Amino acid sequence: MGAVIASDAGLSSAEVAERVARGETNAFESPTSRSWWSIVRENVFTLFNAIVVACFVVLLAIGRWQDALFGFAAIANMIIGSVQEFTAKRSLDRLALLHAPHARVRRDGADVDVALAEVVRDDLLVLRAGDQVAADGVVVASERLQVDESMLTGESDPVDKEPGEGVLSGSIVLGGSGAASVTQVGADSFANRLSSEAKQFSLVSSELRRGINRVLGWVAWIIGPVSLLVLNAQMVNSGGWTAAIESGDWQDAAVRAIASVVAMIPLGLVLMTSIAFAVGAQRLSRRQVLVQELAAVEVLARVDLICLDKTGTLTEGEIVFDAFHGVGFAPHGLDDVLAWHGSEPEANATARCLAAAYPVEHQLQPSARIPFSSARKWSAASFDGLGTWVLGGPEVVFGASASPRASGAVVDRAEVLDRAAELAATGRRTLLLAHASAAMTEADAAAERLPVGLAPVALLTFREQVRGDARDTLAYFAEQDVAVRIISGDNPQTVAAIAREVGLDAPTGFDARELPDDPAELGRLLEEHPVFGRVTPDQKRQMVIALQQLGHTVAMTGDGVNDALAIKQADIGIAMDSGSAATKAVARLVLLDGRFSRLPGVVAEGRRVIANIERVSMLFLTKTAYATLLAVLFGALLLEFPFLPRQLSVIDGLAIGIPAFFLALMPNTQRYLPGFLRRSLSFAIPAGVVIGLALTAYSLAADALGIPPAELRTGSTLILGAVGIWVLTVLSRPIDGWKIVIIGSMMVGLLFVFAVPLANDFLEFVELTLPTMLLVMATVGVSIAGVEIVRFVHRRMVARDRAGRARPELRPGAPAIGRGRTDPNDPSTGRG
Repeated sequence: MGAVIASDAGLSSAEVAERVARGETNAFESPTSRSWWSIVRENVFTLFNAIVVACFVVLLAIGRWQDALFGFAAIANMIIGSVQEFTAKRSLDRLALLHAPHARVRRDGADVDVALAEVVRDDLLVLRAGDQVAADGVVVASERLQVDESMLTGESDPVDKEPGEGVLSGSIVLGGSGAASVTQVGADSFANRLSSEAKQFSLVSSELRRGINRVLGWVAWIIGPVSLLVLNAQMVNSGGWTAAIESGDWQDAAVRAIASVVAMIPLGLVLMTSIAFAVGAQRLSRRQVLVQELAAVEVLARVDLICLDKTGTLTEGEIVFDAFHGVGFAPHGLDDVLAWHGSEPEANATARCLAAAYPVEHQLQPSARIPFSSARKWSAASFDGLGTWVLGGPEVVFGASASPRASGAVVDRAEVLDRAAELAATGRRTLLLAHASAAMTEADAAAERLPVGLAPVALLTFREQVRGDARDTLAYFAEQDVAVRIISGDNPQTVAAIAREVGLDAPTGFDARELPDDPAELGRLLEEHPVFGRVTPDQKRQMVIALQQLGHTVAMTGDGVNDALAIKQADIGIAMDSGSAATKAVARLVLLDGRFSRLPGVVAEGRRVIANIERVSMLFLTKTAYATLLAVLFGALLLEFPFLPRQLSVIDGLAIGIPAFFLALMPNTQRYLPGFLRRSLSFAIPAGVVIGLALTAYSLAADALGIPPAELRTGSTLILGAVGIWVLTVLSRPIDGWKIVIIGSMMVGLLFVFAVPLANDFLEFVELTLPTMLLVMATVGVSIAGVEIVRFVHRRMVARDRAGRARPELRPGAPAIGRGRTDPNDPSTGRG
């Protein structure tokens, strides 16, 4: 149904009732981003968790709680994962662009306040200063109605609204008054459409999380057949299925089988990653950075291109007076007139900037005036004894030949306009102050006519206040090979000038109204141009998508509602705390003090997290590799599995879990390159194979020598503890500072569990005979030699891989982090 221009009396009660019956109301039930049940289901009811919980329950059921310690790590993983997503859900569910509780409408000839949901199509909204527009509409009456749409469209200037022009729901009335006929309500209104799109739930794209989940997926699918293979071998070693069940020995066989299953699962890696993210988030909070999703700490370390909104990010979002450029004679009272423009109650935001430079000394009272209008782009005022003064756009005010000066000389019109164009090209807003000696008549004021005989006095320039930290922050990103794109709703040349002021090479800005719809062509233009102006909210999102399709990891910063969709689409969205609630709700990071200079610290924290987790992941995945190989070999060879779950839990804690916690929190400045999982597995799998084969050979030799099962398990645990701490040492190189303390403490801990009777009894250790000790020492020596060879080959492979990722094929303006560089602090390429 098309819009109906309401009469001055507004809708009648009957017409309102008719529209309510048709469902044409502003009622809008905001959809939730995601159900609570779906979050619980995806974090709790998984195949992986089912396997772990089943093992946990079996051990508790047969009274072996000592071997069920691993279950608490699994429970912690479920809780942490669910809490992260619940937090993100709450932020999105609170998102709303319409905050005013009521709207003012005219019905049956009277102005009444109604709830937002009770506004209907064709209602007549009565708009006054300070109101938030409740629904989309068309202006039908305007008394200098001025609306702020900057948070919705990105245009920083207030907009004058004349009859026939549209207004958007969510915008704010800055001045004047008017009325608008409602055209779109409820889910069809601009504010609610934007809100619904922004509420679509998505987790930040974390390579660490993806890689770990991939490993968990592989393990979950192979663990079933492998566990059956191991269980069969343990039952055979207990005298066969029938005999084991009749004698009750099946319980010991089940415990050994569960030990093999649990050893394959890198439970601690999931937990350690979550802890590292949480600690990183806590560290950033001390720097006034709010992390709304923990994995966001990692993502900024991978960003190779950052998109910036101009207003509120590079600039403070405020206009300040720049300079006075005289172009003619200076009539009497010039300073007083400028002071009046700055202090006048109905002055627009630009004119008010004059107040600081020109304080009021003599209060002037105009005898006649024409208020400023963005449609006509000028204002005028007459003062007794001072003539008439006009302030506005040079090309509008000085549209005719200049009038003679007092001296008789003539000001050249072209020179003034050329000078104005030069100033405007620098990104400064430029206004012309002109003077006519004659006073303005009431007829001129009513007709809004420019006075005759205008002579130019000065060009006044205004500029946006650039953030003091913007230049240094962008210089940091340039040093780190992170490309920058500025996309703004403002004039392209103004945006380009701001870009040049903060150090970017931006000769000109690209007008987004000329952007193509084709994603490939859009991507080409984004590679070639660093600055874009007149960009709509949807275009911002399409630009982010085009950059992602080119292979970039994209960060997007902003503060307005117009940035919300792009911030949500980006790999990581960053909002200023001064920005809109909608933008902060969809952002992954919020700069609480609005300081752009916080971003380098966020990058450094992300690099610390991702570099340390890569190192830690090699520890956990090595364990998964050798545990899987042991399970397969012992199952196929029908050997008794040489560990109890509690023994594996203690060794995991000493050689992996406890040191991994500290390593994950240590400083690390390694530059990040994609492929963390491949690099981790290229060490973990061959190292795991070495350890798995060595332990299998030890068990076969012990079996041939007739070593008892309890002594075999004790020796196996000692081998695994010693080799595990050696792997820890290899991956921690260079060994210095706190690393010496950490590794030394783990060695002491290993000696403690073997030397203290209480620990011995709990872990069911026995004293080793000389043949067993010699066999243990030989196995440890062979394993260490094998691990060193693996690490030597791995280091060189990773170094070649990093050198090969220089990616010279990238077009200029789109460099990637770490292009062609290595880092001495990188544990994959450095010493050891």
